[in-house]
Amino acid sequence: MYEKDGEKYFVLDSHLHFWDASPANWVKGQEQYAKGWIECFHAYQSLGPPATHWSIEHFQKYSEDDFEKDVFQDGHVDMGIFQSTYLKQWYEKGFNAIEQNASLLERFPGRLRVNGRWDPREGEAGLQQLRADHARYGLKGVKLYTAEWLGSSRGWTLRDPEAVPFLELCQELGIKNIHIHKGPTIWPLDKDAFDVRDVDFAATSYPDLNFVVEHVGLPRIEDFCFMATQEPNVYAGLSVVVGGLMYARPRFFAKVMGELLFWVGEDKMLFGSDYGIWEPRWQVEGLVDWDYPDDTFSDYPRWTTAAKKKVLGLNAAKLYDVEVPAEFRLPDEAGTPAARDDAQLVEGRA
Repeated sequence: MYEKDGEKYFVLDSHLHFWDASPANWVKGQEQYAKGWIECFHAYQSLGPPATHWSIEHFQKYSEDDFEKDVFQDGHVDMGIFQSTYLKQWYEKGFNAIEQNASLLERFPGRLRVNGRWDPREGEAGLQQLRADHARYGLKGVKLYTAEWLGSSRGWTLRDPEAVPFLELCQELGIKNIHIHKGPTIWPLDKDAFDVRDVDFAATSYPDLNFVVEHVGLPRIEDFCFMATQEPNVYAGLSVVVGGLMYARPRFFAKVMGELLFWVGEDKMLFGSDYGIWEPRWQVEGLVDWDYPDDTFSDYPRWTTAAKKKVLGLNAAKLYDVEVPAEFRLPDEAGTPAARDDAQLVEGRA
């Protein structure tokens, strides 16, 4: 729990990883890509405060003890959601596969959820694996990487006909939260494969699912905002927005937050630290303390205490059916966290 100025915040970190990018896990013949991927991730960490920077060796593979200290002991996180990322073309056991993430569930009972993944290019075998993962872990969400390489293929989209059986299976199984990486590229993946335009198509076609656009499509923030405001089931995942911009690019961060609050709304924004790229502590504390830097941002909605509580945990808790203790809840007049009807322009919004 994090408490500041008499206010208590329930923090649900919606974007965590427990990865292994050490050389021992690199696929033979693919070392340049495995090495380049983790070095690109490591470069992103430099956008955070210098005191939080790690050596490349520590960054490649951190321990369960490191995770506990950084996330739960020091990081103010009450609950977290692992977002699984496979990349088995470059990493033997996967970069951050569901089994790696799930290895921490027993150590922190009730404090972690694990999301699965799917890739439509895997066909029937992929559908069977999704069913098996759901049966084992009780999945409420998946993380999709549309730019992931598979053989000679260097990406896919949610518009592909092959994605339909997977989206329909998610509906059937009650896996309602579809997280999609749509943001800054990571070498050697292709930038165009992270475009947000396929989310629009899928969100309209599957209104019972929630589409969480991780990293809000950066650098395509306008494309994302104008799409998300017309799609009530599209949410903004703030990983990278906070970690990558709040410290290193404070004025751009203020613009991005202002655009999100105006177009998407405080009910549809989810905090995620993107650990282990960035530690959650400075991000949580920074968000609670943050405000617009000057009056040039006066046409954006205010960053209120209610908005902070929703974004830091209450919105994600609603999407994942997490029971929030009474002391952290908002009064009725503060609105319903994760409400879809926040995605509309109303008079007096600014």
